[in-house]
Amino acid sequence: MKTYLRPAISLFILMSLILGGLYPAVITLVGQAFFPTQANGSVIVRDGVPVGSELIGQNFTEPKYFWGRLSSSGTFPYNAGASGGSNFGPLNPALVDAAKAREEALRAADPGAGREIPVDLLTSSGSGLDPHISPAAAAYQVARVAKARGLSLERVRSLVKGQTEAPQWGLFGEPRVNVLKLNLALDAAGGV
Repeated sequence: MKTYLRPAISLFILMSLILGGLYPAVITLVGQAFFPTQANGSVIVRDGVPVGSELIGQNFTEPKYFWGRLSSSGTFPYNAGASGGSNFGPLNPALVDAAKAREEALRAADPGAGREIPVDLLTSSGSGLDPHISPAAAAYQVARVAKARGLSLERVRSLVKGQTEAPQWGLFGEPRVNVLKLNLALDAAGGV
């Protein structure tokens, strides 16, 4: 047994130094050198003040802002510490109730819309922190936002178009709109 103890302890110490110290240090240096924005959380800064991350949704509820997807992260919406989907199946009454409540809120905020509400405005994402909505979900909200801000429909549509991101490398995913970036562009455009 003594013959195996020394190599085991030596290997443990060596691997701890490599995997617990050297590897994280190298990865941190590479990240900071080549991808500093991403390595530091993709934080959006406005007037020298961090306003959020482009990777985590925020809870916008005022009519003058575009609303993101529902957050299933518990009592505090978009709480990154409670990330995760609701895990409700399509027939679960809690999922149906949440979707109906969101539909009622959207219809109350945009009366007379009469259109079908895009599914991503009624359901939460797998992480519960999704910062994006579909262009259709943004288009659904244009009239409400334009009216609340006193801006023309065309001006708000133009902002949505300008903030619509193409699929990654033109291949992966769907077009999407980052809600925080769009709302910051709205604030910069003026209005109420």
